[in-house]
Amino acid sequence: MAFGRHKLAVLLLVLSISLLLYLLLPTAKPEPEEPKLEILRSEPQDNLNVTVRRATLSGDWPTFYREAVPRSPLEGGPPERFTVLLLHGQSFTSKTWEDLGTLQILSEHGYRALAIDLPGQSLQAQPMSSEKGRTDYLLHIMESLGTRQLVLISPSMSGLFSLPLLLQHPDRLRGFIPIAPVGTKGFKREQYQQIQVPTLIVYGTLDNNLGVQSLESLQNLPNHTLGPLKGAGHACYMDRPEEFHSSLLMFLSKL
Repeated sequence: MAFGRHKLAVLLLVLSISLLLYLLLPTAKPEPEEPKLEILRSEPQDNLNVTVRRATLSGDWPTFYREAVPRSPLEGGPPERFTVLLLHGQSFTSKTWEDLGTLQILSEHGYRALAIDLPGQSLQAQPMSSEKGRTDYLLHIMESLGTRQLVLISPSMSGLFSLPLLLQHPDRLRGFIPIAPVGTKGFKREQYQQIQVPTLIVYGTLDNNLGVQSLESLQNLPNHTLGPLKGAGHACYMDRPEEFHSSLLMFLSKL
């Protein structure tokens, strides 16, 4: 009987020590995972390859990509050029640029074209509610895509992402194409005047709201070119796609 009680006491002592060590030892934290790209589909289209990709980035926001990659020059494709990243407005998605033909046109001219879906409802949550959070989001996407510098196309609502990046990290942009972006009044004239990034300011001549408002601020960028689309409204690139693409390619060819 005494031997049985001794075994029970030893067992209880071991369990107590184990529990104490578990509570006192620091919990090992898992290493953060690197961004992962998962190809959802790949569709050859004539002389280019269009893929739709999904990447999960830090902050638990799934981001959807649409990418158009031209054929290699060795395969008879155009000369390799730089990356163009396309954002979108409030009522649109990355698919807008695919449907409009912009991804294909850029690819046919040798550019790596990437359109992404921006977080929507998440803009009210941290860290998307801050300029730094939105800037870090774009920088993280650029890193995950393996590009140090690119041309950024930014219509309407996406100005909340692109303008802070332009003003805080101009070295990360080879060119900037704002299309009546939101948020231009949030920065001072002196801030714009310090930026040397080549800029094509696109706007519809019938856009009397954001078109006029953003133009007033963006004209303070010293290295800018105007790209008015006559008879077009706020989503001017959709109203006048041929003129928009022509102006876009002309601008890119000079970078």
